[in-house]
Amino acid sequence: MKAKITVLGGDGIGPEVTGEAVRVLEAVAARYAHEFEFVEALIGGAAIDSSGSPLPPRTIDACRSSDAVLLGAVGGPKWSDPSARVRPEQGLLELRRVLGLFANLRPVRTQAEMLEASPLKPEVIAGADIMVVRELTGGIYFGRKTRTAHEAEDVCSYTTTEIERVTRVAGRLAMGRRKHIVSVDKANVLETSRLWRTVVERVLAEEYPEVQLEHMLVDAAAMHLLRRPTSFDVLLTENMFGDILTDEASMLVGSLGLLPSASLGDTSVGLYEPIHGSAPDIAGRGIANPCGTILSAAMLLRHSLSLETEATAVENAVSAALAAGLRTADIAGPGTAAVGSRAAGDAVISRILS
Repeated sequence: MKAKITVLGGDGIGPEVTGEAVRVLEAVAARYAHEFEFVEALIGGAAIDSSGSPLPPRTIDACRSSDAVLLGAVGGPKWSDPSARVRPEQGLLELRRVLGLFANLRPVRTQAEMLEASPLKPEVIAGADIMVVRELTGGIYFGRKTRTAHEAEDVCSYTTTEIERVTRVAGRLAMGRRKHIVSVDKANVLETSRLWRTVVERVLAEEYPEVQLEHMLVDAAAMHLLRRPTSFDVLLTENMFGDILTDEASMLVGSLGLLPSASLGDTSVGLYEPIHGSAPDIAGRGIANPCGTILSAAMLLRHSLSLETEATAVENAVSAALAAGLRTADIAGPGTAAVGSRAAGDAVISRILS
């Protein structure tokens, strides 16, 4: 297979972790006789410094002409002035809109050898396997925004179409898993959540009647994710709730650095990124955990290139490396020697090529 992949390193540790993911994809290409072309482009703070825009036209063109997009992270203290009119995060939000990426998939799966890396009790988190489906282009992040010296407003809005399409994604995924969806909302307070609940019920009843649906208020979901995580299968949520809950869920596996994500729309061009931020405090030191980005590359292989065997090979290589004791600084316990980003990439690559 021939494929063009745009790589958006972004800011902070973004270029470091995407660099390791690219090396892994190159190993996959060598092992399975594919041809992957990598095109680098700017986004976020780096793009602001270069062009004044967090998402330059060249970047948009590169992404639109690619089979998939691999992203590192955006943002950092240099661009964190709340009063700034142009911010790095605007580039990511706009890219999602431009590419029509409305469903964000964030798998959260614990591994026996990594249970001690979590601050939670091993017996509580063992066997957790959750697929979070987060709506990505609606809600409060994309609503009307106003601000004066004494008042600010962020409008949260949803349409039936936006809710229907992300519910269908969750339904399809649930049918291939344990056929159970927990839909998260705040229907006791918010009108958007009441609409969300009504539409989710209708779509699943009409199109996925085998799927068991459970509604859960977001505050209860936040509690039960830590109290009984193994009870969740597919977790369906609106934009802001999903953003918060998946960061919380990272503690099940021990670190933000281990979790991947895929942002998908109606075409095969998806955006793949780790859920962590740019971590400017460790940028340039070569110690960032690249596993979340490498696992995002596995999702790229699966969802945009339809290479299931290759995707599974990458995931198995990461699991095998962690089982063999691979530990970067974020998951190394007391007295455990930590390896750098490059060594972590090498450990995964060697298992793909063996």
